[in-house]
Amino acid sequence: MKSKGLARISVAVLLFVTVKADATHRPSATEQAAITERGRLLAEYDTAAWQATDAVMAAHPKADGSGRYVARKTEAGWVVDFGRLNSTGDKFLVGYEAVQVGSSAKFEVRRFDPMREDIGWNLAAAKGIETAMRDFGGASRPYNIAVLPAEREGMYVYLYPAQVKEGVYPLGADVRYRVSPDGTKITEKRQMHKGIIETAPANSPDAVAGGYHTHVLSDLPEDTDVLLVLTRKPRVPEFVGAGAYMFTIDVNGKISVEDRPKP
Repeated sequence: MKSKGLARISVAVLLFVTVKADATHRPSATEQAAITERGRLLAEYDTAAWQATDAVMAAHPKADGSGRYVARKTEAGWVVDFGRLNSTGDKFLVGYEAVQVGSSAKFEVRRFDPMREDIGWNLAAAKGIETAMRDFGGASRPYNIAVLPAEREGMYVYLYPAQVKEGVYPLGADVRYRVSPDGTKITEKRQMHKGIIETAPANSPDAVAGGYHTHVLSDLPEDTDVLLVLTRKPRVPEFVGAGAYMFTIDVNGKISVEDRPKP
């Protein structure tokens, strides 16, 4: 996913339902660091998914039902498996596997015939995706899906709008689910943003200072706010007004906070 590069600082307001931020709670450095870490991993997942997809498509895959992808980060880099659940839902069948070469954008592709049967992370993640998608329902535009291990147990499943036009970056209408370790039960649902904003980068890179949006669902930025900063081009900071605070997400995803100016 990508979002906007802005001339000066352009303002977008994401308005949400009737939940007001708790102005008495000043977000801690630990909370901000956790959002940064999830956002960075989400950006890596997003990048690995499209790079691996391009590599698989370049290999001219056969139409064998490998329509779902699941990525995971290893010590050697990202691995993205393409496949589907079997008819009984107790195995994930892998048709193609794309393995990152070092830290580069190159992925090496391997095809499995017959399809490889997985019962570990791929199975749980695929079930988690199906569980989250059933709750999320349909959408009028393409969406990206990412699955990350949660801090204690289970996993996070993210659904967020995909970029459909070069240079135009969507933000909003995204949800983060926390799902049980086996992928079958939603234990927490977090609507991160309600409406979608889509903006294009500035015509002159010299004029880009940063982006700005506000929301009222919580007094913290969201994981996808960090994703936005790390995936849009040119990479510029994002300023997020939330509750009584103004957050700055720098170009490396680090978050800082100060009191929001009173009107």
